[in-house]
Parts: sequence; structure tokens; C-alpha cells
Amino acid sequence: MMAISKQDRIIIVGAGAFGLSTALHLSQNGYSDITVFEQDDEIPSMYSAANDLNKIIRAEYEDPFYTDLTIEATEAWKTPLFRPYYHRVGFLHCVSEKAEPKAVDTLNRFRASAEADPRLAKHVVPLNSREDIQDASWQLTGSLPGWKGYFNRYDGYMHSADALRGVHRATQAQGVKFFLGKISGAVEAVVYEQTPNGKKSKGIRTKDGKFHAAALVIIAAGAAAAKLIPEVGQSVVAKSWSVAHVHLTDEETSALRGIPVVYARDLGFFFEPDPKTNLLKLCPMGGGFINTDKDTGVSLPPESRSASLDFLPEVDEAKLRELLRQTLPWLADRPFVRRSLCWFADTSDSDFIVDYVPDTSDSVVVFSGDSGHGFKMFPIVGKWIVDLLASSTGQSNARWRWKTPKPKSGGDWGADVSWRIGNTTEFRDIKRARDHKL
Repeated sequence: MMAISKQDRIIIVGAGAFGLSTALHLSQNGYSDITVFEQDDEIPSMYSAANDLNKIIRAEYEDPFYTDLTIEATEAWKTPLFRPYYHRVGFLHCVSEKAEPKAVDTLNRFRASAEADPRLAKHVVPLNSREDIQDASWQLTGSLPGWKGYFNRYDGYMHSADALRGVHRATQAQGVKFFLGKISGAVEAVVYEQTPNGKKSKGIRTKDGKFHAAALVIIAAGAAAAKLIPEVGQSVVAKSWSVAHVHLTDEETSALRGIPVVYARDLGFFFEPDPKTNLLKLCPMGGGFINTDKDTGVSLPPESRSASLDFLPEVDEAKLRELLRQTLPWLADRPFVRRSLCWFADTSDSDFIVDYVPDTSDSVVVFSGDSGHGFKMFPIVGKWIVDLLASSTGQSNARWRWKTPKPKSGGDWGADVSWRIGNTTEFRDIKRARDHKL
């Protein structure tokens, strides 16, 4: 293993959740020469999946490994740097009467996981009727047809965009340097040299043609990681889910204050409205959308960010309308605003990738694969890079190691992950449908 000293220059590509947390933990652990490159002009970046009103913090997993990590992260959310963004309002997790068996089975496994863990079990309340649900959240005035599930008081949500801003400020105060913007902050390539032991990175080149030297390059570019490390493209896929919002009045926002995260596994979920903007965020459940290049077979985010904005596929809008009709019927016909597709980095097994890129003499690290559940770990994810750099044997956690890419067989990416409900659709197909309507 190539040893990195704490005085060596380290470059981090991407100022999303993984990149900022890495900068924070490295600087807290004595690494003194850290530079972050981000292609947007500001942080939070519009290219980051974490640039969002809020994200769920749910501790119950079918896999105890991730339950343990989430509980560790939850404790970190309570520390001074992170606590302003942490809202422990609970997680109301149900299925409706029309839920397919996969959704019901997944919910039951999550519930069993929570009830089997003594740290969570005391917070779990069964929900077997409309009355049970209204006891947990009196604001839900809809008919809630056939809704059943559980309420976990341990869970809640984080204000994700504000958390990114807070950590950006903290890292700047610790001496981390930032290059922002489409010219000086956008990384065009990792630059390599040949050594007696093979290929080794010398640093990166930005879009303005400038070379920036570094002893280590950490690619934390989320869904776009394969643009810089093409070989990761068969292991990390750019995928998106829809996001929409309803704009409320001050009085309506106050009326929903303290509402838990409401999650119907077969329809979608929504959050307590944001008091600063009066926006209530909703997301539909589904298999998501990918953007596969027909020549390479690799899914990357669309080149133009605008292609994903002001857009909500019809099938997703129908789910969100139904979700509101069943829960908050007085909002069911409100216009949806700030509609978009949120692109994230998905792996087929929902495990992260935190490892050196093979055949780079341990000079390049890929940190990706949030798989739609990574932001809850924001306060602790950067520690995993610190641990990797301190290890003399590489990534000790087998599930986070670099995986030799396997050619995709044309099946539904990630469909074997139990909590994925629905089929994955190509972005070009829904875009065609939208363009045809226009």
C-alpha cells in the first residue's frame, strides 16, 4: 500500500455529501493540504443529490450492519455541528390496501428488524387501523384505506441542503480549499504517469486546462463518477427518482408542524413542510430512471441539468396525487412546484464503494454508490476514507471493496434489492413522452 502522509496534497472531486464529509474528517484528523473541486458555482451544488430540502433518517434495515451504522450516524447528528439540521419527528411506515406483495413483505421485514433491535424496539408502535395512524399523526385526515404498518419514534429527517452549507463553512474554517465553477472547478480528467510499478495519478486537470498536482485523488462525484473513472460504470449507475413540492401558506405550514415522515411503501412519502420556504416535499415510490448510453452501456446523468428540471412523469404524479388523497386530501389537487428528477449513484446491491481504483498504485479512490440511502450517514461517511488511508491492507470491509464490473445482462438494475418497488425506465423514454406532449 502507498502511504499518504498528513502533509501530502489530497484532491477531492465533488462537493456533495460524500466529498464534504471526507474533507471534514480528513481535516479533523490532521490532513493539512486538502482541495475540493466542484463544477457548480456554489455549495450546495445543483449536481449533488443531497442538495434537497430533506432526507429520511431511518435506522431499521434488514441488514444489521446498516442499522448499526445509522444508529452511529444518528448520534453524530446530535452533535453541535449537525444538530441544527436534525429533526426527530418519527417515521410512519405503512402500505395501503392496494399494495403489492413485495411492498408488504418489505415493510414486514423492516418492522421485524426494528422490533428485534432493543435500541429501536421501545420506539416502535404498531399501526393496524386508521385510528392507530391518527393517534400517531393527528394531521392525517384522509381515509387511509387499508393502511397498516408501524410508527418508529426513533427516526426522522435531516435538512440536507442546510447541512451541506454548514459543513462547507466548517471545512473552510479548517483550511480546506475550494475551487468552484464550470471552468476552474470542473474536473476534466485524472492525470496519470507510468511508474516501474504501473500507472499512478499525478493529480487532475480542470476544464480550463490547468493541472493540479496531488498525491491522492478521491472521486466523490456521485452519479457522474464514471465520467472520470470509466471502469466503475458497470458497478455504479446513475439513477433518478422524482421529486415534487406543494407550496403552502404560513398557516398551513404551521398546521403540519411536527408531522412525522409519512411513507406509503406502494405510493410514496412526504415530509414536514419547511418553515423557511413553506414547501412540502414529496417523492413517489418506483424503480427509478436510468440514462444509458447505447454505445457504452453506462448510465450517466444527462449532460444538461435543465433536462431533469420542471418535470414530473405522469405515472409519478398519479402516485403522489393518490398519496395526498389518502392522507391530506385538502392538498390533493394543489399544483406541484419545483418538480425534478434527482440523480444519484446506484449500486446493484445498495452497498457503497469506498476503495482504491485497481492498477492506480493506490493513488485514486472512488467513494460512490449512495444508492438513495447514503445521506443519513453524512456525519460519519468521511471517517471511512480516514480509515481506508490508515489501513496497511486496503479496504477491510469486503462489501465496500471495488467490485470487478460484470456486464449487465439487460435485466432490471437493482431489482433484487428488496426495497425497490417497480421497474426501472430509461430516461429517454419518459423524455420522449414529455416532448411529444409539448
